[in-house]
Amino acid sequence: MRILGLDPSLSSTGWGIIEVSGNRLHYVADGFIPTDAKTPIEQRLDTIFRTLCEVIETYRPEEAAIEKTFLNSNPETSLKLSMARGVVVLSAGYNKIPLYEFDPTKVKKALVGVGRADKAQVETMVKILLAGCKPKNNDSSDALAMAITRAHYRSYDFAVLK
Repeated sequence: MRILGLDPSLSSTGWGIIEVSGNRLHYVADGFIPTDAKTPIEQRLDTIFRTLCEVIETYRPEEAAIEKTFLNSNPETSLKLSMARGVVVLSAGYNKIPLYEFDPTKVKKALVGVGRADKAQVETMVKILLAGCKPKNNDSSDALAMAITRAHYRSYDFAVLK
């Protein structure tokens, strides 16, 4: 089973692919999709969508995972994140991949064992759980954490993103 983890952002959307065999996790690939703030937003969103579709076509994941959104205190930042998140969700839907959504505390519990872990602890556990993995940046590390979380909770009855 291949799982695609996703970490949406307008400036740098992270993605990570893992392979799950029984209880074993194997690193497959990771990356990020940077966009230039000087480029019109519709072109930035198009870049994210097309690149994710290429990643999906290349690696053929069977499921995808994304973190639940939180409201930012800056409305403009929240709106831009929402647009990028919408394109990321669309890329899964367009490619007919079920997309699962997890609270940030569930991600931290799945990787570190506690819901209040910091980013450094999560990234360290990504590297430990996926032997040989050296994430390209924080965004791809967060995406791999999402994929690991989905693998961890696969046996539970979580609903697909609605």
